[in-house]
Amino acid sequence: MEREAPEADRARVPLRIVLASIAGLWLCYFALTTLRSEVLGFGLPMEMMGRRAIASVAGMAITAMLWLVLRLFDARPLWMKIIAALLLSMPAAVLLVESNAVVFADIQEEAAQNMAAGQGGLAGDPLTSDNVIGTSGSADTPDVVVQQVPLTPLQSLMEEAFGRYFMMLAWCALYLALLTGEKAREAERREGAYRRAAKAAELRSLRYQVNPHFLFNTLNSLSALVLTGKTQAAERMIQTISTFYRRSLADDPTADVPLREEFALQKLYLDIEAVRFPHRLRAVYKLPPELEDAKVPGMILQPLVENSVKHAVAPTSEQVTITLAAREEYGRLVVTVADDGPGSGSTDGDKRGHGIGVANVRDRLEARFGSEAAIVSGPAPGGYSTQLRMPILLQDSA
Repeated sequence: MEREAPEADRARVPLRIVLASIAGLWLCYFALTTLRSEVLGFGLPMEMMGRRAIASVAGMAITAMLWLVLRLFDARPLWMKIIAALLLSMPAAVLLVESNAVVFADIQEEAAQNMAAGQGGLAGDPLTSDNVIGTSGSADTPDVVVQQVPLTPLQSLMEEAFGRYFMMLAWCALYLALLTGEKAREAERREGAYRRAAKAAELRSLRYQVNPHFLFNTLNSLSALVLTGKTQAAERMIQTISTFYRRSLADDPTADVPLREEFALQKLYLDIEAVRFPHRLRAVYKLPPELEDAKVPGMILQPLVENSVKHAVAPTSEQVTITLAAREEYGRLVVTVADDGPGSGSTDGDKRGHGIGVANVRDRLEARFGSEAAIVSGPAPGGYSTQLRMPILLQDSA
């Protein structure tokens, strides 16, 4: 089975650019030859200009045919494209010479008379392939003798074809340069797509690490309620779990969510845990209205809230307050998850700051924002605190 060519190898120069390059080549040729004719005063300005315009249009058509064949080598190696350009430019040059001869055939004789009078021809116009040799007269010579030595038809064709050949090669070089540029841009686009795909895959992986961990904890909590005969609390917990998962699983794992939705999701989670710790868990939410629409990665706070429940609420019999707060600081969003429970000692604090949950949050922030985000976690006065710092995004950003 033949291997499919990569996208970069199938890159094409847009048709409008190809046509613009062909038109630009022949318009430049028309302008330069017309200017040269006027400066040197070769005569027959209107007749030559009209026919030169027709010859230029014919040149555009022949160059377009050359492109139609040359583009078949777009996916080939560079050396093969160069050889194709060298070979294909030959018949194109011959066609250009023949078309030029046809266009100027009806004024051939008049142009020859101008040349014999010393006005000469114009490169690309008829009769430019004849050599004119003049010998000056002297006191002993009555007249000036002008000898015209015509070339053979083959020699004339070869001389004219060489000029057109290098003209076609110049355009081929331009086309190959444009093609190389398109391939480079296509490679950049593919690289960007691969990076975005890898980033999205990484975010999904990190997000999916959260759900099983949370499910494991909630099922353990639900099992404890059933075993202790707290059926009403278990029923309430099941309903809350259902709502939590319906909201959390409905979102794209790689998408950002408004901060108010993230706070609402964590409130559901803490309501679930409050069934297990009805007298020990108290939650406080501080979300300024102007930050409610700020975008954050979905469930980014979940591992931090779980840590607070695990390390602050579960080990103690006293009431513990878990605080979720947001503020703007120097144009950046700062989200804090803090508690005033035990676990601020060095051993337990180290576990909380370097555990799987905090590592997950750090990796997700880095995947989403790169170096523009940071996480700071450690003991705080009266408890433990984790701060997330990230750009303030008020709309979805890639």
